[in-house]
Amino acid sequence: MGSKALKRIAAALERIAPAPLDAPDFDAADAYVWETEPDALVPVTQVSRVGLESLVGIDRARDTLLENTRQFARGFSANNALLWGARGMGKSSLTKAVHAAVNAEGYPLKIVELQREDLPSVGRLLGLLRGSDHRFLLFCDDLSFSHDDQHYKSLKAVLDGGIEGRPENVLFYATSNRRHLMPRDMIENERSSSINPSEAVEEKVSLSDRFGLWLGFHPCSQDEYLAMIRGYCDVHGVEIDDETLRAEAIEWQATRGSRSGRVAWQFFTDLAGRKGIKLEQE
Repeated sequence: MGSKALKRIAAALERIAPAPLDAPDFDAADAYVWETEPDALVPVTQVSRVGLESLVGIDRARDTLLENTRQFARGFSANNALLWGARGMGKSSLTKAVHAAVNAEGYPLKIVELQREDLPSVGRLLGLLRGSDHRFLLFCDDLSFSHDDQHYKSLKAVLDGGIEGRPENVLFYATSNRRHLMPRDMIENERSSSINPSEAVEEKVSLSDRFGLWLGFHPCSQDEYLAMIRGYCDVHGVEIDDETLRAEAIEWQATRGSRSGRVAWQFFTDLAGRKGIKLEQE
């Protein structure tokens, strides 16, 4: 192929290639959502979250994650964190509440939400964040992988960073219903059918080992469920006697067929509405 043809091909590729993303204005907000096609960091001025004081029954996880985040925001080393366990027990709520609490203490920290399906673009995102003077909490909610899912390879760019290493100003938090980010039966199936069982799932399972913090969230007892609701009432000034709260909350839980922090909040939302109390978003 001649040099003229190569130049024409190069010029054509340059025309169809996406324009380089301008440096984002990180002073526009404390929270951002990463979007692709085209790449963009979209500022979020009103984050949907509850206050840290409203999260009841997860004291150990709260204190551990808060201290780790505070440490990072102050410019010191900290661990990536995997918040795993039962649905509706406050994993994502805790992450957003901790971010708000650390900022309120005067330690500037940005949070960037990344969707699981956008993990292949994470290298481009890290390139943008690496060049900033700000510190970033990269957050991926409901993270998990199936047996034919190759997205987990992109996650290593966040946890390990390849040759360049993870940017010093980026910390990664993820929530998942699975401790090892993949179904247990899938792990066992691959072990039993592989020629080399010890290596069959090591690459995927070892992903969870790359998180320095594992914080478990387990189904709550009835007493913990009621304590969560009472905590919400105290924080938001909703008055109700213990006997009525207990009867109504247990009936609500029975109609839902489950008991969790999410169900407690949904009951409280209904209760506050009936009491004429408007819940303000932070």
